[in-house]
Amino acid sequence: MGKFVKIGFFFLLGIALIWWSLHQIPAKEWTKFTLALKHSKLWIVFPVFIILGLSHFLRALRWRLIMEPLGYQPSMANTYLAVLIGYLANLAVPRLGEVLKCTILAKYEHVPAEKIVGTIVAERAFDVLSLGIVFLMALGLQFNVIEAGWNQLKSQTTAPVIDAQKGDWKIYVLVGIGMLLIALFFVLRKRIPKLIASIQKIISGIWEGVMSATKLKQQKLFFLYSFGIWFLYLLATYVGLYATAGTESSFATAISCLAYASIGMILTPGGIGAYAYFMAKVLELNGVDYTLGLANGTLQWFSQFLIVIVLGGLSLILLPIINKQAK
Repeated sequence: MGKFVKIGFFFLLGIALIWWSLHQIPAKEWTKFTLALKHSKLWIVFPVFIILGLSHFLRALRWRLIMEPLGYQPSMANTYLAVLIGYLANLAVPRLGEVLKCTILAKYEHVPAEKIVGTIVAERAFDVLSLGIVFLMALGLQFNVIEAGWNQLKSQTTAPVIDAQKGDWKIYVLVGIGMLLIALFFVLRKRIPKLIASIQKIISGIWEGVMSATKLKQQKLFFLYSFGIWFLYLLATYVGLYATAGTESSFATAISCLAYASIGMILTPGGIGAYAYFMAKVLELNGVDYTLGLANGTLQWFSQFLIVIVLGGLSLILLPIINKQAK
């Protein structure tokens, strides 16, 4: 229940960001917003489609590389399709795709899911480091823009004030949870040793998967794939800036857009609302009208959403067909 509440909260946050960002457009600017979308260069979606499809392919290659020290070499087709299905699942439930693509390989390639979950943890840790490098590049190239964006972000984030007297219900909830746990202990006490053994096995497998990143046989290739993934993300953002008139910009601006838009992708499911808003604010700080920036951010977000829907949907169809033929 807590998981669904959290998912629902961030989904509603995305909807709220869409509503709020659209209401930042003055009434007299609505025509400009709709015209920017109406006269956008939709053909740019196709090169972005290819660029992002290639970045997902490099991600699949990198994932296979991390699995090598564990002694597993799943087929490239299954790995790539699993990655695409993972992105599709993440649109609905954040981080579900990370687990789902592991279970897909466990099913079709007969590899232990708990071990390759550890490789995903290692990948995500490196992605966080890569995002940090992108922010450092943006700071070096556009320090004033990044500083102004960060100050705006802080000023618009307000912590809710909770009345201490209204917090009594939390005590009752904690007591209720405690009583439930005690009841479960007595009901399941005979199964606890097996449960502990299962948990230990899972933790051990995940840890082994995480440590596989430190035992790479082809470290240079791993860094090359990682550079390629983020360079393609940057290229897709840069090309996407040319989709609407008045938002064409430099690689330096694209780096700043990528840095903040990546936060938007993390903040809400699939980046809904947040991605376009952060893009618009960064472009505004670079002298682009907010309305035009929001139109471009909306179009870029929709392009990525469409790519995941198409490629992920095709992967769902192709995965059982390919493996049936292989058998």
